Amino acid sequence: MGENAVGRGLPGCAEHAGWLSIPHLTVMRYREEYNMIYGTNPLTKMDYPDPDIIRVGDTYYIVSTTMYFMPGAVLLRSYDLINWEICSYIYESLEHTPGERLEGEQTVYSHGMWAPCIRYHNGRFYVVFIAHEFEKTFLFTAEKAEGPWTKSYIEGIYHDPSLLFDDDGRVYIVYDGRDIKITELKKDLSGPEPGGLHKTIVRDAPGKFLGYEGSHIYKINGKYLLFLIHSNKKKWFRTQACFMADSLEDSVWSGGDVLMEDLDQINHGVAQGGIVDTPDGRWFAVLFQDHGAVGRIPVLVPIEFNEYGYPVFGDVTKQIENTSTRPDHKYEQLYSSDEFDYQPDEHGKIALKKVWQFNHEPVSSYWGIENNSYWIVTDKLSRTVEFARNTLTQRTVLPYCSAEITLDARQMKIGDVAGICALIGCYSLIGIAKGQDGNYLVMKARRQGETEEKEYARIPLKSWKVRLKVAVDFTDLRDEAQFFWLHDGKWEKIGVTHPMQYTMDHFTGCRFGLFMYSTEATGGKAAFSNFIYHCPDGTENQIRS
Repeated sequence: MGENAVGRGLPGCAEHAGWLSIPHLTVMRYREEYNMIYGTNPLTKMDYPDPDIIRVGDTYYIVSTTMYFMPGAVLLRSYDLINWEICSYIYESLEHTPGERLEGEQTVYSHGMWAPCIRYHNGRFYVVFIAHEFEKTFLFTAEKAEGPWTKSYIEGIYHDPSLLFDDDGRVYIVYDGRDIKITELKKDLSGPEPGGLHKTIVRDAPGKFLGYEGSHIYKINGKYLLFLIHSNKKKWFRTQACFMADSLEDSVWSGGDVLMEDLDQINHGVAQGGIVDTPDGRWFAVLFQDHGAVGRIPVLVPIEFNEYGYPVFGDVTKQIENTSTRPDHKYEQLYSSDEFDYQPDEHGKIALKKVWQFNHEPVSSYWGIENNSYWIVTDKLSRTVEFARNTLTQRTVLPYCSAEITLDARQMKIGDVAGICALIGCYSLIGIAKGQDGNYLVMKARRQGETEEKEYARIPLKSWKVRLKVAVDFTDLRDEAQFFWLHDGKWEKIGVTHPMQYTMDHFTGCRFGLFMYSTEATGGKAAFSNFIYHCPDGTENQIRS
């Protein structure tokens, strides 16, 4: 049993046996053959951590942590739980703080929005989360998943929150770490209900590893179910727990660990996320697993319920299947090449492909599209790429991938650096550095544990235009980046093979980034064209039977 100061043993289980000992239940399922979709875990092969999931009609939605990338709070859409595409973003920018805008050397790396909750109630979508640099809780609402979304606040700070709209019209939020609390909210969700329920419902014993957090609460068949993540007590290993109560007023919640399994033999555990039912009455959990430098990736796990109403998690398997509510739907990929062929709307605004996000809040007057190129003009001095504004990013993908870009440096100024990077805490890059005596092709990187970046290669360039490539390999946690330039019609490696690690200083997986920064004078300009994203799985991740 999980250690819980408020809980008790489960009915129907041997004493101390725990939920992991409950035999997996099997049921006969009828499926129309043409609706069957097959795929593989992990789901997106990309960094979509802390997933929460709902179904509205025939459509599934996942909201995921996006930290400091803008637009933020990505909302994914699916009709089969296996294939996903970007539906929308909840916000374009959050609070316009100096850190979010990369003013000077202020940043919000490792901060920004974390662990969102999504719910649908009485015809409206609700997304709630905190950003750790603010002493408030954000609430966004919309009538459609595509938006527009309206921002407001819930009075108080609710770490890893989960909303519950109960049958009697009352609203609750469950939250916090190690000691999990529930607070009744006003019906408009603006803050705590005066005199309403407020109590600790589950406690995890003290320990050196992660205690209970990542709350996801539901009411299913008249029972309240609370799903949490924590770590195995003896070693770091993500573990899923669940507790149940007949009433929110109960002082006792029964529960313990329900899933402690691995995937791909990387020994990181699969946990934290939401659960959802299908139109034909089956249940699944969408959790996540750490996959090294590529990030934290969703995993689909089947669920069934035993005779007492407790969830029983199925095996975490590589091969997965589910019926589709729209079997002929063509999904947009979660990554994309780009010719930067955009036209502004009637307001002069350019809508980039949804796969792109800026590193921190962009400054719109210092980036644009022109002649099938994405351009950046600098408006500040920066020591390194970490402080560069308007860096345009895409997630990388398992097991390996690469990206190419053509860089035009003719309008760069002395001290400017521009190119393409593998953006992560221990980042690396290739680009053109403009010096007093001309242009140089450079490869730079910062290794884990180092405070400053190093230059590993510098080659004089006769041209102001160059084709660059970065290749990343996450196979078996290899987590390496290599850089190349197109020289005399052939790709030539430059610099070193750079090791990457997923660390808390950025707290996100590796991304490709198009960047430009100035070290001596502002106003330089770089243009990027013909972005090509290479991935071994260049087709939809689905097979119809």
